[in-house]
Amino acid sequence: MIIMSVDLGKARTGLAICDKNEVLASPLAQINEKNMDVLLDKVSNVALAREVEMVIVGLPKNMDGTEGESAQFARDFASKLKEKTKLLVRMQDERGTTVTAHKYLNATNTRGKKRKNVVDSVAATIILQNYLDSVNH
Repeated sequence: MIIMSVDLGKARTGLAICDKNEVLASPLAQINEKNMDVLLDKVSNVALAREVEMVIVGLPKNMDGTEGESAQFARDFASKLKEKTKLLVRMQDERGTTVTAHKYLNATNTRGKKRKNVVDSVAATIILQNYLDSVNH
């Protein structure tokens, strides 16, 4: 099944996708959009173009496991995306993914504007890989 993940941000949203065998997640794109309706359209269009069968939306929980404003935004986005695309949409805890993404980018010496342009898609890749690992083990 082709699965796409979404790492929502207030200004930038990262996307990742996996292979049909659900083994490896890869960065797909970063969308620079603040308006939720426009973002929904853009993410839906990517999902349709890539023949995505399921979407994983990162759930930004607090470190103590509670949910705040960002988590509610993610849940609202996921609900609207499911309604718009009729795809299966699931939530995946994303605690620590952005920190891990920055560590990967440090290891590859990705800095400055290039880093800013890829960090969200790298975080989306980590979210998706974590999901794939959890269902495949």
